[in-house]
Amino acid sequence: MTGRVKGKVCIVTGGAMGLGEADCRLLAREGGKVIIVDIADEAGEALAADIGAEYYHMDVTAEAPWIELIDYVVGKYGKLNVLVNNAGIVIPGNVETCTEEEWRKTKAVSEDATFFGMKHAIPAMRNSDEMCSIINMSSTAGIVGVPYVFAYAAAKGAVRLMSKAAAVHCAQNGDKIRVNSIHPGGIVTPMTTNIGPVVQAALDADERFKPPITGTTPGEPQDIGYMVLYLASDESKYTNGAEMVVDNTVTSMEGVVP
Repeated sequence: MTGRVKGKVCIVTGGAMGLGEADCRLLAREGGKVIIVDIADEAGEALAADIGAEYYHMDVTAEAPWIELIDYVVGKYGKLNVLVNNAGIVIPGNVETCTEEEWRKTKAVSEDATFFGMKHAIPAMRNSDEMCSIINMSSTAGIVGVPYVFAYAAAKGAVRLMSKAAAVHCAQNGDKIRVNSIHPGGIVTPMTTNIGPVVQAALDADERFKPPITGTTPGEPQDIGYMVLYLASDESKYTNGAEMVVDNTVTSMEGVVP
């Protein structure tokens, strides 16, 4: 099947690299008009040139730039069909070591940005009177307890339930707008590659830690990209308010509590 999102106008935040890059490549390949939103200008501009998309520099953590972005996209393309709230950061730290600065920064990029994006995308999508989709990137850390990335887990847990609340809001309003969250497990991206050794060092230093049961392998950004593509397309027209876990059994494994 080709042209799965043909003609759909798609915004992807944090789209310059990692999961966002995979999302942008697949959406563009399948006919979407993609706007890559990021602060990594060099990577974003290079990707836009490579896939025939548009790069838009924006800090997602404040509300005013979101209003400007949505107005710009609708003014230029006439509509907005897909919003992928993909931007996020992770800083190691548990409930006792997490600082106020780390807490607020992490929540701003994942949680605040997702709120602002949905708040201003929904009216624009409603005006298009077309099938529209909001896709919010959460994590398996938003479902199960992950102590060493406390702020990240809190933010992703909020994204999970904000998605459901927004989905019900749109459904009860009779809007043609679906809202779903995606919960990746261990996907190899620049972010996870950089944070992995730091988290592993913290685990190794904790005498309570026992090596996890093996049986799963790291995923690739495209594994998430294809889920984004499905949710962006009209193939998923009856999928709304769902949490799509893509983790190769990580959250399904039996845990051992000493």
